[in-house]
Amino acid sequence: MRLDLSRFSRRRLAILSAGAVVAAGAAVAIPVLPAFAATGCSVTYAAGPWTESPGVGGFTTNLTITNLGDPLTSWVVSFTLPSGQSLTAPGWSATWAASGTAITGTNLSYNANIATGGNVTAGFNGRWTGSYSSPTTFKLNGVTCTGGTTGTTPPATTTPPRTTTPPVTTTPPRTTTPPVTTTPPRTTTTPPCTTNCPVHVDNPYAGAKGYVNPEWKAEVETLSGGNRISSNSTAVWLDRIAAIAGSSTSMGLRAHLDAALTQATGGTPVVIEFVIYDLPNRDCSALASNGELLIANNGLATYKTSYIDAIASIMADPKYASLRISTVIEPDSLPNLVTNLSFAKCSEANSTGAYIQGVQYALNKLHAIQNVYTYIDAAHSGWLGWDSNFTPAVNIWASMAQGTTAGFSSVDGFITDTANTTSLIEPFLPDSTLTIAGGQIRGSNFFQFNPFFDESHFALALYNALVAKGFPANIGMLVDTSRNGWGGPNRPTAVSTSTDVNTYVDQSRIDKRPSRGNWCNPSGAGLGIRPVASPQAHFDAYVWIKPPGESDGSSSLIPNDQGKGFDRMCDPTYGGNSLNNNQPTNALPNAPISGAFFPAQLTQLMANAFPAL
Repeated sequence: MRLDLSRFSRRRLAILSAGAVVAAGAAVAIPVLPAFAATGCSVTYAAGPWTESPGVGGFTTNLTITNLGDPLTSWVVSFTLPSGQSLTAPGWSATWAASGTAITGTNLSYNANIATGGNVTAGFNGRWTGSYSSPTTFKLNGVTCTGGTTGTTPPATTTPPRTTTPPVTTTPPRTTTPPVTTTPPRTTTTPPCTTNCPVHVDNPYAGAKGYVNPEWKAEVETLSGGNRISSNSTAVWLDRIAAIAGSSTSMGLRAHLDAALTQATGGTPVVIEFVIYDLPNRDCSALASNGELLIANNGLATYKTSYIDAIASIMADPKYASLRISTVIEPDSLPNLVTNLSFAKCSEANSTGAYIQGVQYALNKLHAIQNVYTYIDAAHSGWLGWDSNFTPAVNIWASMAQGTTAGFSSVDGFITDTANTTSLIEPFLPDSTLTIAGGQIRGSNFFQFNPFFDESHFALALYNALVAKGFPANIGMLVDTSRNGWGGPNRPTAVSTSTDVNTYVDQSRIDKRPSRGNWCNPSGAGLGIRPVASPQAHFDAYVWIKPPGESDGSSSLIPNDQGKGFDRMCDPTYGGNSLNNNQPTNALPNAPISGAFFPAQLTQLMANAFPAL
C-alpha cells in the first residue's frame, strides 16, 4: 500500500511532541499604523520537550501568531526564554535571533503580510537545563500581547479614514491561516442518536488516550528495547474483508473494540484508529500493496456490501458508544486520480468512478455513526506539493465530499504522510524560496521545484485551501509521524555552508532518502514524534498510523493470498526509474510482504528515532 512521491507519481509530519501549549492574546500598537488603527493579536506557543539525561534535554517549539487587528505588512515577535534555555538552530519561517534568553523572530519575505484574522506559524529548536517550562509573555511589534484589540476613535475630519482605502498587500501565501468563520461545528450535522448516545466532539484525540494494539505490542516487545515504544498507540489496518472477522491467530474489528473498552479507565475516553483500506483496484499505481478486489470482478459492489457495511454494522453497536473511533479512509486512492492515470488500473478507477463512489459510500456509512470520525488520506508533500498537483487534488476532495449525504460535514479532517517518511519539518531548510549563489534551493535534484519541503508546511497550506474550497473551518489535520524522525548519526546538526545548490540541500536536509520517490522500507529512517493530541493550530494530532516495524512491501517475489505483488521499488538492488529520479531505491533487504512484521526495520527505526528514545 505505500506511497511514493515524485512530481508525477504516487505516494505519501510537525514540529512538536507533547508539551506545553501557552496562548496569549495581545493588544498591539503597531508603529506604522495611525493612532486610531485597531490592533490586536494572539500567540500560541506549543513546545515538545524531551529529556536526554537528568536535568538536560531539548525541545522543538512552534509559535502561531494570529493578527486580530488591522492588516500587518511586517512583524517581529519577541519573548524571553526561561532561565537555562537557549535557541540551538536557525529555526524556520522566521529569522530568529537570540541575546542571552531574549528571542526575536522576524518575518521572512513570503510571510510578512498577516491579514485581519490571519496567522503565521514559525518555530525553532532549543536546549534546556534544570527543568523545562514555556515562556508566557510575548510581544508583537514591540507591544505586549495581553488580549483583545485596541484603538481610539479617529478625530473628526472630512478626509475619509484610512480604512476606506485598502492597504496595498500581496496575496497571503497558502500557509497563512484564513480567519476563523462562523461555520457550524461538526456536531450540528451529525445524525441524531436515540439511545446510549455518544458526543461527537470537534477533536477526538483531545482529552483521550490512544488505543494500544496488544498484537503489535507483543511483536514489538520481542525485540531488545521494544518496550520503550510498545505502549504507544498505533492504528489497525483493515486491509481485506477477512480482517474484519479476524482469525484464530489475529484479532478482528470487534476484538479490537472490545480490547479498547478494557483500556478505558478513570473516565478518560479511548480513541482507537482503523485504516479503511480495501477499495477495488487498490493502490492502482503500485504492486506491493495491491488488494483483493477488482473493479472488473464486481469489486465495487463487494466493497460496499461485504466490507463497508460489515465494518459499519460493528462500529454502530451501542456497546462501543463510549469509544472514539477514528478512521483513515483509503490511503493513496484519490491522490492516484491526480497523478497516475497513465496506469491502467488507475485509469479504470477514474473512468468508472469506483474510487470516488467507494470513498463516498464509506463516508456516508461511517459518518452516520456518531462516535466515528472520518479522515481522508491526502498523500504527502512530496507527491502533491506542486501547484499542478495540489489544486487538482483539493478540487477532487471537494467534489467528492459534496457528493456525500452530509456534504462537507461528512469529513472530520485529512491526514498526510500516511505510511511515508517525509519529514515533519526540515529545520535547516525553512524557506523554500531561498537562493544559493543565484540558484533556488527548491530547484535542487531532491526537491525538483516542489515548494513544500516538509509535512508541516504542506498540511497547513492544505488546510487553508480546503477551507477556502468550502470545508468547515474546524476540520482537523493529522500527520503520520511513525517513521519520519530521521535521527541517528546521519542527522544534520547545522545548515550547510556550501554554495552549490545540490550540496547545500543534501547536507542540510534531514530526510536522507536518495529521492522523495522512494517509499518502500527506506533505509535510515527513524521513529518520529510520538502520538500527541493538538500539537498546533488546526492539527488534531500527530499519530502513528503505520505501525512501526510493519513492512511496506516484499524485497522479492513472495506468493501470498492477499493480492500483494512484487514492486521493484521494494528491491534494494533496483536502480530506479523516472518515478524516483532514477535513483537507487535504498530499500531494506529481506523484507516480507506489506503489513507483515519486519524486525530489522523496527530495530533501525528505534536506533534512528528523533526525538531519541
